Amino acid sequence: MTLTPVTVRRAIARMTSGLDGPLLAIVLALTGIGLATLYSASYDTPARFHAQLLNFAVAFAALWVAAQVPPQTLARFALPAYLLGLALLVAVALFGDVVNGARRWLHLGFLRVQPSEMMKIAVPLMLAWYFHRYEAALRLRDFALAGLLLALPVALIARQPDLGTALLVFAVGFYVIFFAGIGWKVLATLAALALASVAPLWGLLHDYQRKRILTLLDPTQDPLGAGYHIIQSTIAVGSGGIAGKGWLHGTQAHLEFIPERHTDFIFAVFSEEFGLIGNCVLLLLYALLIGRGLMIAANAATYFSRLLAASLTLMYFTYAFVNMGMVAGILPVVGVPLPFVSYGGTSLATLFIGVGLLMSVNRHRKLVQT
Repeated sequence: MTLTPVTVRRAIARMTSGLDGPLLAIVLALTGIGLATLYSASYDTPARFHAQLLNFAVAFAALWVAAQVPPQTLARFALPAYLLGLALLVAVALFGDVVNGARRWLHLGFLRVQPSEMMKIAVPLMLAWYFHRYEAALRLRDFALAGLLLALPVALIARQPDLGTALLVFAVGFYVIFFAGIGWKVLATLAALALASVAPLWGLLHDYQRKRILTLLDPTQDPLGAGYHIIQSTIAVGSGGIAGKGWLHGTQAHLEFIPERHTDFIFAVFSEEFGLIGNCVLLLLYALLIGRGLMIAANAATYFSRLLAASLTLMYFTYAFVNMGMVAGILPVVGVPLPFVSYGGTSLATLFIGVGLLMSVNRHRKLVQT
């Protein structure tokens, strides 16, 4: 086959079919910021930066595949994906690898997987399919059953323990239930029950989890231990000033004061080097991402697509809010990465797949399911 300008344009058109331009531009901008910050944060381990480039290539391929799958097909696979995820979480509890006191990984012969990441997509798929199926006559018991479907994976993930991922899975599932139309009286009752359960749940937390919460109130009580992360990250954020110290010139990161500077605390590295101006740009990009996602949800063709798109969009909001709040010292340290910026192959793939699903919903917004 002879390559001509026409054939090249057609090939590019086929490759980009289904990709939403504005959403893709926002995601690529965030990923570019992430790669630049990771390059600085990993100055002593350049292999990590090269690995993230490979992670990006794999994640982008996953985004493209997800964008090609129609929402009707996604709905058919919602229940199998959810059941498979639950089975893998049970397998992790029974046979998973223990790393740093947490049992989160499962060996499947030729690869090692973290099933909890899968549930960030499987749970909203399942709940959106469930509410779509009973859309005509939703009753209180339907919402109660949806709460049970959400509680099962959240409890299994929290037991690992992985409080950060459990929080994200709970949040994305709750968003589906909220947009499905649960009443405010029910929400108020649940909020009251949650407040009443604080004392009993406190006793169920691990020692390090209780210490994180206490440290949030007063990091200086253990400045070289539990409070070290918060103290050093807030110093880095504040020292960036208005314009930052410049790319590759962050002293807190390069002198290794910031722990986990390539993953959970990469926002501290970014803030120190790019300052308030850089943070405003980053917040603007996240706002554009959320706005575009909610616009896609509002124009979705079916109830399933609308619930799925809205919940996935607010998942990105939760990611960013919790991570930035954690680094700034206003939320406990729970191990939530900054979306599209933090290092990590599994989490990056999950985030890109979510974007691909949003693009699928947007691509098929004119197809009304019969």
